[in-house]
Amino acid sequence: MNQTEADQTPLEMLEEILRSLLAWGEFYLKIFAREWNLYQILIAAALFVGAALISRTVGPRIRAWAAARGWPVWQMRTFIIVHRRLRMMIFTLMIWVTYGIMQQATWPSRSYLLGVMANLFTAWLVIAFATRLIANPLMRSIVRYGAWAAVTLHILGLFDETRSILERLAIRIGDSNLSVWLVVQALIMVAGLIAIARALATVSAARIRRNEDISPSMQVLAVKLLQVVLYGTAFFMGLKLVGVDLTGLAVLSGAIGVGLGFGLQKVVSNLVSGVIILLDKSIKPGDVISLGETFGWINALGARYVSITTRDGKEYLIPNEDLITGQVVNWSHSNDFVRLDIFFGTAYGDDPHLVRRIAIEAAQNVKRVLGDRPPVCHIVGFGDSSVDYILRFWISDPTGGLTNIRGNVYLALWDAFKEHGISIPFPQREVRLLGDGKPPADPLPD
Repeated sequence: MNQTEADQTPLEMLEEILRSLLAWGEFYLKIFAREWNLYQILIAAALFVGAALISRTVGPRIRAWAAARGWPVWQMRTFIIVHRRLRMMIFTLMIWVTYGIMQQATWPSRSYLLGVMANLFTAWLVIAFATRLIANPLMRSIVRYGAWAAVTLHILGLFDETRSILERLAIRIGDSNLSVWLVVQALIMVAGLIAIARALATVSAARIRRNEDISPSMQVLAVKLLQVVLYGTAFFMGLKLVGVDLTGLAVLSGAIGVGLGFGLQKVVSNLVSGVIILLDKSIKPGDVISLGETFGWINALGARYVSITTRDGKEYLIPNEDLITGQVVNWSHSNDFVRLDIFFGTAYGDDPHLVRRIAIEAAQNVKRVLGDRPPVCHIVGFGDSSVDYILRFWISDPTGGLTNIRGNVYLALWDAFKEHGISIPFPQREVRLLGDGKPPADPLPD
């Protein structure tokens, strides 16, 4: 930027930009107003209408033919992507054929606009298909429209003029000059590097998760650290490549640190707690835990929360801080073995030795009850109407549920006791009514 441009006021700069835009508009109006240029525009419009009619006629037949082929899902998705742009493909092909014929039949200047249109629509089609490789819809739209704008300006020969205008739209920040062109460059560079970083993070994360020598919690920690390093490197490298002075970010990072300390205490606490959980390996994906009234298995460890899925299909998002400061029951911390207890009672007339043996055999016949850790049965007391027992057994799959296995063992006990004639008593009360409304035979003395 020269001294004259630096001394301009924003209003003067805006007036100059408007004059440039008006000059462009006037120039292209003169071009379009020429006789043969109008003919080329009409030819292109006729070709577009013809392509629309052809795609409307042929499109449904092609779609029905593809549906009857029984292709796999990925082939059908590719076909749908191509089918949606059938009209544009037909139009591009027709305009290239027309351009080639006019190049041979008449002067090259009389088909210049058709050549420009053919190049434009070809570039737009290539960009539309290429950006389908980007999974994120927002990022895909940004890249697609940005590439369309850049290619259009380049083909029309307006790239340098547009760049000059964007460089003039700038503000002065200290010794630095922040222009719109610099911001656009930074966005493009950072977006591209972040896309590369994301691809690298995805591939690396898949390899880390396939490594069985690394524990699940360390796998999550390694993936998170890798993502932070790759995304941070991509961001700062993109700013550095476009010429942004990174020393000015030191003040900004200090202000962000103060803001985090005062306004985002809970967020920072959850982030730090998440790192601690991953480092001390207290819980990991797949563990069965109880936190208050929540019982389920850990589905995923996040930077801010832990996802716990219960047996009824509910998914609870527990903040990491609650897992650090609260009491958590980890049913599968060091191993997957879980002991369960159930209580029952039998009548006093039944042999307790027989009852214990039958109860143990009934529990051993239930699926999910471990045989290498045999069940045990003990008398725990003599109740008012029954002899009370406790039956203890082990399982190794708490993710399969606890209530259902208890119910199956109770049902096995019921069947076994019924088969051997062992009764399960229940409280009974005898109520007697004195007198039945008649006067007593021997009245009590006063």
